[in-house]
Amino acid sequence: MTVQSGKDLLLKVDLDGTGVFATMAGLRATRLTFNAGSIDVTSLDSSGGWRELLSGGGVKTASISGSGVFRDADTDTRARQLFFDGEVPAFQVIIPDFGVVQGAFQITSLEYAGSHDGEASYEISLASAGEMTFTPL
Repeated sequence: MTVQSGKDLLLKVDLDGTGVFATMAGLRATRLTFNAGSIDVTSLDSSGGWRELLSGGGVKTASISGSGVFRDADTDTRARQLFFDGEVPAFQVIIPDFGVVQGAFQITSLEYAGSHDGEASYEISLASAGEMTFTPL
């Protein structure tokens, strides 16, 4: 994978539940994080006293965070409505020269900020709410 521009990492939301995705407008920074919980199965019989983990055990999660400025009424309205309704629609994260991660996410945090001499901005956090799929590019 070669060096990529950060602006090419895109967060897209299903606008109406029909699989039509639109880029969350105005994002300046986006982060996708994967986590896998572990299940410790260490016992007195563990070789050399080393910890042992159960293969394939634990809970897998993904989280997305981003920050940006207001640019598009459709995606701004969709994000706000998703938060207040507690819905878990499909989102996509496009990772350049790598692939597309897709799955259901819930918006867990939506923050708005602004200063008297600057633009209004927002921060958004999402938590996975089901199985993720990965499609290589």
